[in-house]
Amino acid sequence: MAVPQRLPPVVRQLASDRLGLARAAQTKRSRQLKARIVDADRVVQSICPYCAVGCGQRVYVKDERVIQIEGDPDSPVSRGRLCPKGAASEALVNSPKRESRVKYRRAGSSDWEYISLEQATDMIAERFIKSRRESWEQEDDEGHPLHRTLGIHFLGGATLDSEENYLIKKFFCAAGALSIENQARI
Repeated sequence: MAVPQRLPPVVRQLASDRLGLARAAQTKRSRQLKARIVDADRVVQSICPYCAVGCGQRVYVKDERVIQIEGDPDSPVSRGRLCPKGAASEALVNSPKRESRVKYRRAGSSDWEYISLEQATDMIAERFIKSRRESWEQEDDEGHPLHRTLGIHFLGGATLDSEENYLIKKFFCAAGALSIENQARI
C-alpha cells in the first residue's frame, strides 16, 4: 500500500512499516546517500597501527588514496570492531599535518632540518654502535661474566604490534641492553 509522503513520518511508519526499516524511515536526502566505500577501486586487509591487540582493518582505496578504513568482520581478533583510535585511522593516513620526511635538529640548534631516511638510519646505527662499544661491560670486578651494556635503553610505542615488539626485544637483548620497556606498561 502506497502511503502519501506528505503525511507525518510517524503516520507513514505506522501505516506501511511498523519496524521502521523501509522507506517510511527514510527522508528524501537519506534515499540519495551512498556509502563512502562504493567508489573504492580495491580493498586491502590491514592491522590497526595503534596497540598490540592487532585488530583487523579493511582499507578502501580509490586512485591510490585511502578513502575509508573500517573494522574487518573476518578478523578473529576484533570481529569487525575498532576502538575510537582505530576507527580514526583514516584521519591519521590522510592528515595534512602528517610528517612524511625525516626531521632532524642538530645539537644546540633551535631549528629543524630535513634529512634523507638513509642519512637518518646511518646516524642512528653509528650512534648505537658507538654507545654499545663505549659502555660494554664484559665482566664485573670479581670476574663474573656480564656481557651487557647500560648505555643503551629502549622505550617502545603503542603503535607497534606484538610481532614488532617481539623482534625489538630480541634485538636489544642480543645487543646486551637491559633496559627495554614499552609505553603500554608505563
